[in-house]
Amino acid sequence: MDESDHDEADFDESGPELFSPRSGGSYRQPGLSEQMPGWWQGQDGLWYPPDPYCDCDEIAETERELQLHVGPQDTEGEAWALLVQLVDDAAADGREVFSPGAEIPRQFWAEILTLPASIAELSAVREVELYGSHLIAVPPEIGQMSSLRSFDPYTSRRLHWLPFEITRCSELIDSRISTRHLYGNHKTRLPFPRLPAKLPPGSRPRTCSVCNGPFDTGGPIQRWISRWVGTDVVPLLAHACSDRCVELLPDAPGETPPSVRPSMQWTFDRDWHEAPRQSYVDHPHQGGRDVEQPPSEW
Repeated sequence: MDESDHDEADFDESGPELFSPRSGGSYRQPGLSEQMPGWWQGQDGLWYPPDPYCDCDEIAETERELQLHVGPQDTEGEAWALLVQLVDDAAADGREVFSPGAEIPRQFWAEILTLPASIAELSAVREVELYGSHLIAVPPEIGQMSSLRSFDPYTSRRLHWLPFEITRCSELIDSRISTRHLYGNHKTRLPFPRLPAKLPPGSRPRTCSVCNGPFDTGGPIQRWISRWVGTDVVPLLAHACSDRCVELLPDAPGETPPSVRPSMQWTFDRDWHEAPRQSYVDHPHQGGRDVEQPPSEW
């Protein structure tokens, strides 16, 4: 239950203690302990929302098709307002590190499922830190973050894919992603959802992922492709304006970036880094259970 749905005067002295962003203190709600499965108590004694989780791994063990997480994102609540303000502040002061989870109270941070399109204005940001987020998508406007060098959504376990537009971040050389939760990852081979698919709000680009041209009245053509993003191979969702642009999509996963080569010290991954093409579907595709993936490593 969200504290923002109530006035603090409605709570008495019984029930678990939760942090209150309104007063900077805390509040109690009678009976909430029976309505908060998965919540956990921190060393400060306050209760916090559950860690990011979804049932995609369990569904993958069945014959069912996976579906994209679609939200919805509440854009009218206090959590979204705090995030939008943080983006505006970061754009105004030219900061180089954008770490919204460190500034938004945890119970509100858990309500954030995507980022606002205004991240396109973060031209000075070099590092994006999204550790432990509940994100299910990142908007295509991330491709306009021209200074981005490091992208870290580690332990964001519901974030299974990224927009193809992130490949436009030419300075991006480092990443830290929970790869075993990605579609098509080399460890578990999490199945790709079948395309075309309904998207989370704000996830459809305004122009073609390939040529940056407009879409015709039929809308975009969706394709999955696994490519290097920083130091990880990530499933990317491309939106093409034509069959020709689908043909122009690059092979997967591409040449191993120079920034990855020092990671040869990770001896357990040595074979994977030496031969990534054999570890992923090597062409754009539409997903679904009939896509033949290489064997998993687990």
